[in-house]
Amino acid sequence: MQSGLKLLVEEPCFDIEYLVEEKNSKEESSLFIQGTFLMAEKENKNGRIYSINEMAPEVQRYTNDMILTKRALGELNHPASVEINPERACHMITSLKQEGNTFIGKSKILNTPMGHIVRNLVLDGVSLGVSSRALGKLNENGGHNDVTDFRLICADVVHDPSVDTAFVQGILEAKEYVIKCDGGICQLYDDFEKKLETLPRHDVDTYMKESILDFINALKNR
Repeated sequence: MQSGLKLLVEEPCFDIEYLVEEKNSKEESSLFIQGTFLMAEKENKNGRIYSINEMAPEVQRYTNDMILTKRALGELNHPASVEINPERACHMITSLKQEGNTFIGKSKILNTPMGHIVRNLVLDGVSLGVSSRALGKLNENGGHNDVTDFRLICADVVHDPSVDTAFVQGILEAKEYVIKCDGGICQLYDDFEKKLETLPRHDVDTYMKESILDFINALKNR
């Protein structure tokens, strides 16, 4: 079981190619997006370096478990959760192919409400990007963070990178998660709950107030 994992969202890649595949005169054409979904062995804008030795086998796991079973969904903008909400799904990854230290992804825009939004934005000339959502541990190493225990969740389609990144780094990345033996993901509350159980009742309110203030100060310092 992997514990103490952070939710990691990276700056999106806007170097995306749009592909339209025509079917026939009676069916609507399919829209695909293609570009760099993941990058390893190079410090990114968030000061992180992903190891290709970890990323490659994880992409293979994701391919086998999610892409080949047609479950590799992504949402429009990053949600406040590690879970994928099918109601907000806008695309489905159909392939992730390694090219050196990068992974080129291809996704089909879905015939869903969010998918229709993405399709119309693209056809109207709006620039969209793709940003990975994953779990991992951050290990400080000379001015940057090495990412270990990498676990890919999905890739989301995003519009405003500054808003998405600030939101995730300020709120979501402050949480910790556990990957259970069955592959499920849950939020790590153990330390907080155990601390509450051992405190005298009159100290609980004080401890909770201090914890909330510590959390707010941590956000301010990010």
